[in-house]
Amino acid sequence: MEERFREMAEKLITTMGAQSGLELGYDDASVEWVDGFVERQRVRFQGEEAQGLVNVIGAFLGECVIANHGGRWREDEHGWGVFFDDGNAAYPFAKVRKQFDNGREGGDSVHSFYETIGVLFNKRSDDV
Repeated sequence: MEERFREMAEKLITTMGAQSGLELGYDDASVEWVDGFVERQRVRFQGEEAQGLVNVIGAFLGECVIANHGGRWREDEHGWGVFFDDGNAAYPFAKVRKQFDNGREGGDSVHSFYETIGVLFNKRSDDV
């Protein structure tokens, strides 16, 4: 599945990059742009209609986390997540689903999720 997630993320970068005219990649600016994309699309795609976008954007978000903060894809009882060790994991698909369902005003943002992971892991490395 890890390879499939990488392929989905690459497809998002290629397709959405071409449509937006931006050079997307595995970086903060691209996650921020995707966050705005979710906000714009959540009105059009609701419930199960959004699931295809949730899958592609979740794969992209997870790959961004791995590229910049480490971790590996792994599945557990909560679904697929990025695991940093046995006790710490992030669930990008769940976060994308929540933003589609609740929006930023409901407290759910993929960009905020991504930034929080960076802050937590930078703090942990500073404490060592």
